[in-house]
Amino acid sequence: MITVIGLGAGDLSQLPLGIYRKLLATEHLFLRTKEHPVIKELEAEGISYQSFDEIYEKHEQFESVYDEIVAILKDEAKTKDIVYAVPGHPMVAEKTTQLLLEDENLEVQIEGGQSFIDPLLGSLKIDPIEGFQFLDALSFEKDELQLTQHLIICQVYDQYIASNVKLTLMEQLPDEYEVYIVTAAGSKDEKITKVPLYELDRGGEVNNLTSVYVPPVKEEELLYHDFRTFRRIIAALRGPGGCPWDQKQTHESLKKYLLEEAYEVLDAIDSEDDDHLAEELGDVLLQILLHAQIGEDEGMFTIDGVIRGISEKMIRRHPHVFGEVSADTAEEVVTNWEQIKRMEKGNVAEEKSILDEVTKGLPGLMKAVQYQKKAAKVGFDWDAVEPMWEKVFEEIQEYKEAVAGKEKGDAVQEFGDILFALANIARFYKFDPEEALAMTNQKFARRFQFIEEELRRQGLTFEEQSLEQLDAIWEKAKQSGL
Repeated sequence: MITVIGLGAGDLSQLPLGIYRKLLATEHLFLRTKEHPVIKELEAEGISYQSFDEIYEKHEQFESVYDEIVAILKDEAKTKDIVYAVPGHPMVAEKTTQLLLEDENLEVQIEGGQSFIDPLLGSLKIDPIEGFQFLDALSFEKDELQLTQHLIICQVYDQYIASNVKLTLMEQLPDEYEVYIVTAAGSKDEKITKVPLYELDRGGEVNNLTSVYVPPVKEEELLYHDFRTFRRIIAALRGPGGCPWDQKQTHESLKKYLLEEAYEVLDAIDSEDDDHLAEELGDVLLQILLHAQIGEDEGMFTIDGVIRGISEKMIRRHPHVFGEVSADTAEEVVTNWEQIKRMEKGNVAEEKSILDEVTKGLPGLMKAVQYQKKAAKVGFDWDAVEPMWEKVFEEIQEYKEAVAGKEKGDAVQEFGDILFALANIARFYKFDPEEALAMTNQKFARRFQFIEEELRRQGLTFEEQSLEQLDAIWEKAKQSGL
């Protein structure tokens, strides 16, 4: 049997009497570390033990240290009952205890020892019922942080770990946010130091009895980056006492705004303006949250359901990342994606058309390309670009004939055929015709605005200029690189 006991959070006066007697009476005592106030006092009473401190010097990672300690304990327990003593309580922030308990063939008994949490809460004068989070400095991630709760980060053994904790917290909190460095809580050596976050790794000596306390964030503006805060803001806008405009919106009324914001994202991408892109992505996210809040208000769906659905889809459609399927190229990924998509939709034969998969609300050029891609997948496509160009010229000729015959309806239709044929050319050369037209629109706007500025500079108006004069200014804009 391996009996795991806790040495408590501080000095000998805090140690339960039963644990004290067992420590003195045991013949085979192993310590994870002798660097604990209780051990120094028990040494004076003649206690004998074997510590694992030297193992810490052998490995760069704590996981390797814990694995070796557990391996030694299991080996020792093959021939005799042993007692293994750890700081604090065996079931609080003690990885070696968990590793021992995972072995179903091993008999492990857990006995008391005061956790450092109780004296720490007492020293800091906080009540955990207000909301309390307890994290390991060696493994926590920034997305785990519940910043509106009391936050204690334990096992801040040294300056390196303190620096890692600081950097992670600074991704979520201001540099000046005040935190507390707590060492040996509840003992005669207790020390609590309040420091701004940026000084966490140089605010004093840290050791194996050190934790960091982060008080709850009370100012909501410090949490504006948090998705949960944004969600509450949208709910407040739509809720009682909220904004009349937001309250009256529907899925239908918001359609145009979603489309506008999506195009503004494209404009920011084309402008290569990262700050503008971040702002426009926020506007798109606003539209998504508004639609999700409307769904929640109507009892139809919530943003949680939206996120769950897309998460499940991403896992399901990426078996080469989250499963056993292999895909070494982007083309193989697309093939797998389409196969999985067809399986999800059931029997393809039941569909009216493969074109039904194309979103009906797409802009014209974009929809043309999607139709052509769907048709190409079943072999309805040219193998070379030459016949595609012939089709373009054919459609242009038919358009000219329709215009000459003053058949307006036919002319409009033939013009659409030209655009469709040109979209096919764009698909062959692997670029987006919608994007190409957007770039041309931007170029036209820049050059036309140059003409406006030039006329204003000279005190002239459009009406005073001939087309040839305006075209000359256009050429000037073109030569300037606009």
